[in-house]
Amino acid sequence: MFKKELYVFDKDKPVKAIIRTYSQEDFDQLIHIQKKCFPPPFPSELLWNKEQLNNHIKLFSEGALCLEIDDQLVGSMTGLIINYNKEHKHHTWEDITDNGYIRTHDPNGNSLYIVDISVMPEFRKLGLGKWLMFSMYNIVVEKKLERLLGGGRMPGYKEKSNEMSPEQYLNAVVKGNIKDPVITFLLRCGRVPLHIIPNYLEDEDSLNYAALMEWKSPFVQS
Repeated sequence: MFKKELYVFDKDKPVKAIIRTYSQEDFDQLIHIQKKCFPPPFPSELLWNKEQLNNHIKLFSEGALCLEIDDQLVGSMTGLIINYNKEHKHHTWEDITDNGYIRTHDPNGNSLYIVDISVMPEFRKLGLGKWLMFSMYNIVVEKKLERLLGGGRMPGYKEKSNEMSPEQYLNAVVKGNIKDPVITFLLRCGRVPLHIIPNYLEDEDSLNYAALMEWKSPFVQS
């Protein structure tokens, strides 16, 4: 079981938060969070169902985290362990996460792969997504894994697609010339882009592109 208590800040006001492993009692709230975070045109079939959530806690409970404020769940994050091979650059979210059912979880793998991160829009000003990400870094270190990986959506790319390639867009975000809601957030969390993945996820705003983003454990040399 994972549990971390901390204070986040609403401007100058401290707000107590708890990051912990989620359980079956949390499933309805977790599904509600996803609906708030990913409204249409995001495909509704990609939102969590209870069978997927049950697999998360059954197959890899350490990677099933939620964030609670005042007895209300306001965010969640899910991961699984994979055996990452740098030679296999391209994959889809569906293949690597087993469509979110995580039956691809490999306890003997070398990398933690992020399946999902969600924070309800009205709570994002508190910096909760960063604390969820840092908690996953804790798990990487505790499990003695080499890295954390995940495909980052690029929801700002559609508007720029007539001007630049996905690679040029990612480079512009890294240089600070463009701010992307997801990629910029991941950079702030310490993630480093590796390369673009085409056809990663059905995502109209990103034109189905994603950036594979890495955080390498400072305690494991690979």
